[in-house]
Amino acid sequence: MFPDDFLVNDRWPAKDPSVIQLYSYPTPNGVKVSTMLEETGLPYEPHFVSLSDEDVRSPEFLSISPNNKIPAIVDPAGPDGPVSLFESGAILIHLAEKSGKFLPSGADRLKVIQWLMWQMGGLGPMLGQLGYFHAFKGKEIDDPRPKERFVNEARRLLGVLDTQLNGQEWVAGDYSIADMAIVPWLETIHRFYDAADLLGWDNFENLEGYRQRFMARDAVKKAWDIPHVPE
Repeated sequence: MFPDDFLVNDRWPAKDPSVIQLYSYPTPNGVKVSTMLEETGLPYEPHFVSLSDEDVRSPEFLSISPNNKIPAIVDPAGPDGPVSLFESGAILIHLAEKSGKFLPSGADRLKVIQWLMWQMGGLGPMLGQLGYFHAFKGKEIDDPRPKERFVNEARRLLGVLDTQLNGQEWVAGDYSIADMAIVPWLETIHRFYDAADLLGWDNFENLEGYRQRFMARDAVKKAWDIPHVPE
């Protein structure tokens, strides 16, 4: 059961303390975890955490996510009892091990994890910086070099992914947590950044089909509205 000493419960009370508590916002990193929860069918309760300092820098949220970033979870039935986790990649691995789904064993496990780490260390940060300089406040900076750097690196990373997808539907064999990590960030190119032409999206033969396969999944369709953003 959800213990009383989790401070986050003071701000976002659990209605059902016996299930996983998700604290998130439907950004790419948030969608990774809500997709996994929907795909596995693990019972969970979503809590809307805005991206404002009032929420993400609150003592309650920092108590489970010291890096003040969404998503975070509390699992009342962790490996050795109740546990909190931050960092989307770590959460995906935990949920895969808990459910026995979307993370194979042996050498195939290592393939999935390496592509998950590729997203965490490369694709996500580079696209995030691209978005800042192309679509958000960074576009007001006159010096073109920061944007050029991230455009070039984003194109390089898209090329790496495009090559990996030659002859296969998913990045590391069967559909896995690696795909759940990667494609929400590809979606930002279209949904938030309007950067497809800038990156030469149509020049990559395999990416659009990959994106469409992922976005067509029922769990993914639901995940982009979990937690629901109040109007």
